Amino acid sequence: MAELRFINPSIMGGVKLGAFYKGSDLRKPTGGKKRKVRKTKKKALGGGPPQIPKLGENDVRHVERVRGGNVKVRAREVRYANVYVPKERKHVKSKILSIVSTPANPDFARRNFIVKGAIIQTEVGKAVVTSRPGQDGVVNAVLIE
Repeated sequence: MAELRFINPSIMGGVKLGAFYKGSDLRKPTGGKKRKVRKTKKKALGGGPPQIPKLGENDVRHVERVRGGNVKVRAREVRYANVYVPKERKHVKSKILSIVSTPANPDFARRNFIVKGAIIQTEVGKAVVTSRPGQDGVVNAVLIE
């Protein structure tokens, strides 16, 4: 009688392990355990969850140290915007009355978050935000005609 032998498909020349092994599990295809490659580096941690500036009673800014020892001024609450009026070719500091819409996320308008691209209602009229208030600490906008 012939002896039956079972061959492991992973050691056969033509068979690949792609069908069996699906990514970053804790075990290797051979069955051995995987260990951490390195400890978590400070640059990989990031700055925490995003803190999006809101429409508030007055302007509140926060100075933060970022990578490389640089300083970033972030806006937490915003009340005024620098609105550019194309017809007059000048900038006007104007009070923000409300957020009309936000193309990035419709929920942002309901929660009064100000981000780049948001359409805001100011004392001068409707304007679209051109700066990034959470990164720059200031709201710059262009009047929509």
